[in-house]
Amino acid sequence: MQDIIKKAGALIEALPYIRKFKGATFVIKAGGSMMESKDVVGGIFEDIIFLSCIGIKPVLIHGGGPRINARMRKEGLQPKFIDGLRVTDARTIKIVDETLIETSVDIAGYIEALGGKAKVLSGRKNRIIEAEKVRHKGKDIGFIGKVSSINVKPIKRAFESDFIPVISPVGYGKDGKAYNINADQAASEIAAALKAEKFVLVTDTRGILMDESDEGTLISTLRREEAEGLIKRGIIKSGMIPKVKAVISALNKGVQKTHIIDGRLGHAILLEIFTDKGIGTEIVK
Repeated sequence: MQDIIKKAGALIEALPYIRKFKGATFVIKAGGSMMESKDVVGGIFEDIIFLSCIGIKPVLIHGGGPRINARMRKEGLQPKFIDGLRVTDARTIKIVDETLIETSVDIAGYIEALGGKAKVLSGRKNRIIEAEKVRHKGKDIGFIGKVSSINVKPIKRAFESDFIPVISPVGYGKDGKAYNINADQAASEIAAALKAEKFVLVTDTRGILMDESDEGTLISTLRREEAEGLIKRGIIKSGMIPKVKAVISALNKGVQKTHIIDGRLGHAILLEIFTDKGIGTEIVK
């Protein structure tokens, strides 16, 4: 009986948040490593379906690094990176684009198997992400781009039919070529263009830690100025820097609240959004 009472209490705790966010748009970005564990993605997708069922409009943008690396090696190519950026020649961008679309199809199938409705959208094919070529430290490292504009019409059409948009982050250039886009940046720009209530980064770490070796030092709430200060002090470093910069950019462009959470925790999205304490780090204006 006590377990049943606790479950009822959890629902009551969630009720104000359900009321508040009904009709809102949540943009969720899940890293490629998240896609490789069925136990992890099952909880993520169930959470996203739950959001959709209670009247929230979730959008999922995903990475695919491990799958891209595996496909490249299978085709006799060795993945190369410079300062975290994938060196992307013509053959590699084809692999990136195809692999990410295949991943979107897999995700949509998984969501539908769990009872949800998903729509596969390509940042390139559906003309959602317009990109421009970037150089790194003056060097040409191939078909790497940054977002120049976002077209939200295909996403909103998916909403109209109650679909969950699943978007692969490859953009198209005015030159007609495909460009590999950092998934965190793509998700940040899509969240801003949709005027999302929330932008959630699902990662494989608890959130922002004062001491990266001690998960007990989790920082539950930060203002964007504080987050910028932690980058300058070297508290936020390495792979967490682009993620924090992505959420700060989203806040600067009108997103109401951002979250960095650990997707390895069961139902992490629901625990972060619909409980008073949350389980990750929220970064706010």
